[in-house]
Amino acid sequence: MTLQVRPQNTLAKHAKYLGIDPGLARTGYALIERTGRGPVLREGGVVQSTKQTPLHKRVFEISTGIRELIEELKPEAVAIEQVFSNTRNLKSSLLLAHARGAILAAIAAFEIPVVTFTPAQIKRLLTGSGRAPTEQLQHAIRAELKLKELPEP
Repeated sequence: MTLQVRPQNTLAKHAKYLGIDPGLARTGYALIERTGRGPVLREGGVVQSTKQTPLHKRVFEISTGIRELIEELKPEAVAIEQVFSNTRNLKSSLLLAHARGAILAAIAAFEIPVVTFTPAQIKRLLTGSGRAPTEQLQHAIRAELKLKELPEP
C-alpha cells in the first residue's frame, strides 16, 4: 500500500508535513515533504523530557521542544496520534494525554492545520492492517520513503 498524503486546497504542491507520535518520555517526530517524486523524509528525531523532573516541567519541556521544531522546520500541516483509552493501563493513557496536550498547545500558537489519527488508522494506512506489528510498519515506511535502513520505532 502506498502512503497517500493529500494536501488541502490551501497547501502547496510541495507541502511539508510534521508527523508527531506523542509520549511523555519521548515524543517522536518526522518531517515529510511531498514532492513530485513522492514523499521524502527531511528530518526525524525525538523530543525528550527529563524523567527526574516534576510532571509540569516535563510537559513544558515537550511543549518547548515542539515549538522549537515548528519554528525551525516550518511545516504546513501537522499529523498527530490520538490518545486511546486503555482500561488496563489507565495511568499510561493519562500521562500520554498530558504530552499530547502540550503538543497541541504548541501547535495552536502557530495556527497550523492539524489532522489526528488513531494508531490503528496509521497502521492500516501504511500496511493495510490496523493490527500490524512495529516491524511491519518499519518495513512499510522504509519502502515508501526509500530509506536505506529501517527507521527506529
